[in-house]
Amino acid sequence: MPQHQGMPHSLHDAFQPSISQSKAVTAPHLGLSQLPRAAADLILYGDLTGRYAIGSYTTSGGPGKAPVARTEQRGVAEHGHRVTAAIACHVARVGGTPDQLAGLLLHTDHEGGRHARYVALRSGHSRALNYIHRVWASASQAVSNSFAIHSRFDSHGLLATVRSRAETTPWPGERGRTALRVLAAHLDFAEAAGGPLHFASERQTAEAAGLSRSAVRAAYATVLRPYGWLRRLRAGHGREGSTWYLGGGAHSQVSAESCLQTTQFPPDRELEEWAPPEMRQRAEIDSRVVSRLMPHDAFAREGLGSSALVIVAALNIQPAQTVGELIATSSVSRATAYRSLRTLVSYGLVLHDGEVWHLAPRAIEGLGGEKPGREALGSCSRGWDVVAEGCGSAGVSARRHALHAKERAAYLRVLEHLAERRTPAAVVERDGHLVLVPRPAPDEVPPNWRGPAGTVLDPSTGRIDTQWRVATDGRLILITPADQRTYDELAAAHAVALTEWETAS
Repeated sequence: MPQHQGMPHSLHDAFQPSISQSKAVTAPHLGLSQLPRAAADLILYGDLTGRYAIGSYTTSGGPGKAPVARTEQRGVAEHGHRVTAAIACHVARVGGTPDQLAGLLLHTDHEGGRHARYVALRSGHSRALNYIHRVWASASQAVSNSFAIHSRFDSHGLLATVRSRAETTPWPGERGRTALRVLAAHLDFAEAAGGPLHFASERQTAEAAGLSRSAVRAAYATVLRPYGWLRRLRAGHGREGSTWYLGGGAHSQVSAESCLQTTQFPPDRELEEWAPPEMRQRAEIDSRVVSRLMPHDAFAREGLGSSALVIVAALNIQPAQTVGELIATSSVSRATAYRSLRTLVSYGLVLHDGEVWHLAPRAIEGLGGEKPGREALGSCSRGWDVVAEGCGSAGVSARRHALHAKERAAYLRVLEHLAERRTPAAVVERDGHLVLVPRPAPDEVPPNWRGPAGTVLDPSTGRIDTQWRVATDGRLILITPADQRTYDELAAAHAVALTEWETAS
């Protein structure tokens, strides 16, 4: 765990008199036995596993740029603040008080309160208490807006709440509708997993949402993660997908700025937006229809698109809507609504009766109906595949699946090579035959370096180098005057240390 620079453990003892002399912490002591096991370990030992260090030492370099490393001091401060906030949330969940939180953080034996004590040492005890009270206010608000999940019933209740909130939240612009499709895919993953915690890779999400990987990444970075819909707890590695947690979307109102680059909004912020006021009202769509239809080629970007998808979802949950009502329920502009409705009418999926629009009887299956007062448009057996062929988007999902399959295969080959430490082999000729000779790994000792009895020869002088020896597996080990253990002894000590670490965490 990273430590604060310039703060040895002896400073804790120097701070102890100021704590005992302070009259600020007068509430009864909150015992660690009253807290969950994870909270007690976090207070006593700090962030042993580095869970709260992720993202503390880097910051975003801007859209499309690599993360920029923070200075060590800022990274340590950010890490310490995250640990302090996590402890405050644990205390708030069990009904504690800010004075009890201060008592836990300012205790010299509690590693989790190192950041609060560092603030007290640098800025004074009163400022440390003010800092703790600010953290407590934020933690109390976060805890009051959430609830603990104790059973599968609570998990399904939370998923239903998130789905209902997503269905009534406006998603304006192409970027908002793309984010809705990605969120619908994650809702399906979470329901299959039985709770808000689920696993999904980027390719898996792209295939479920009928989008490209770049569109999925943009939805994560610009809408879903900043507005609290999704939280990535762990990045995927190897054959495991990323670990995601569904949020309640506390800041999930999609800003109208998501369409600043389209013709619906002026480029100047001071001119405000051109969208009609009804577009900013409460939306109402059927997210399960979105989940069911979005993988089809007909709703790819080259086909009907996301605007037609949300209009179909809005008409399915509330039939017979006017264009003005569709603008509010589906969060599309008037021009986009008319353009999408004309396309849907041409395929017999939407029927027009005066100023009212409604879905054909079997439009969800991609089967066109009959227009009122006109001849039937095509065959009633028309499905989404036929619609995709008419739109010119047939085969998009198949090509996407094939591309992802190639990428997965190439990635698995790279993982196998890394696991086996493969390197290009050298080809030599012996007795008229070509023989492949594997090259040594970087940590293996070449044959010309080996000396008698496991010693190592200096290749420049040919003499024995007393600081190095050859281990039993053919690797180099450094022998220092302070440590004369053999490789087997070092391996045994490593196993003991690893067991102690796993037991403590």
